[in-house]
Amino acid sequence: MPVERQRGFLSKLSSRISRYRSESVRLPSEEEKAGFRKAQRLAYKCVTEVEKEMQPGWTELQTAKLMKVFLKDHGVNVFLHRPFAWFGEHARFDGYKRFTQFHPGKKVLDENESYILDVSPVVEGYIGDIGYSSSRKKNPDLDAGMDYLMKLRAEIPGYFMSSMTPSEIWWKIDADAKENGFDNVHALYPFAVLGHRVYKVHLPKTAFPLLPVSFASWFSLQGSFEFLSHKVLPELLTPDHEGSKIGIWAIEPHFGRGKAGFKFEEILVVENDRAYWLDEEVPHVIRARAQSKAGVNA
Repeated sequence: MPVERQRGFLSKLSSRISRYRSESVRLPSEEEKAGFRKAQRLAYKCVTEVEKEMQPGWTELQTAKLMKVFLKDHGVNVFLHRPFAWFGEHARFDGYKRFTQFHPGKKVLDENESYILDVSPVVEGYIGDIGYSSSRKKNPDLDAGMDYLMKLRAEIPGYFMSSMTPSEIWWKIDADAKENGFDNVHALYPFAVLGHRVYKVHLPKTAFPLLPVSFASWFSLQGSFEFLSHKVLPELLTPDHEGSKIGIWAIEPHFGRGKAGFKFEEILVVENDRAYWLDEEVPHVIRARAQSKAGVNA
């Protein structure tokens, strides 16, 4: 449901509840940051290794299953949400009316289309929730989208250090994206989230089933339990969030242009006097760095 249609009662509820102080609103220790970095790096390793195996004709379901196998082979039994794979226009979510429509399906990989892979392993208790966009062949819409996302990535820490509320950050990013010719796809997420807090979870290392209910079917039982136990709305960066910005966030701007959808998702650390990305050695940054170097040397 577009963000404009989600407002009203949920808007007022979100605005009020987001002001409550969650236990996640605190400065992380160096040990915690190292734990999140390890989880995030394994998540990125998962998508980049699975990408090497992907072939035209593969379905989203096949790809999501292989990501789950990869993570289990690397000792992961707990995750925040199911692995997602979205190919081509599926990554734009156009016309979707039910959250179950977002799940990986039978759409096959076309080497001329872009795709998004999204996983969230829990490693030694730490959530590593990431999103990765790529294509097998050069894709102009994806290239334009990733160029814009890299520019936005450079700006986001400044937004969090400014006087803007989380709500104002959401609307600033929404307006700028539209002015630059991009469609806001994260407005179609549950609660139109631009991001959410991540934290260390304390649950058995046993996989529980997915919840077959609306947007909850995205999440494992562990994931739903964690969000509920942390007061759901203070944890979500929605268009109505008025609470604190301090803490560790998984930020996931997701846009579309043409038939392509593209995003990144990675961990942002927000402290009292600075905000910064947890790791500069993530695939989209490495790729942009290589492209810049190649352009200079051309």
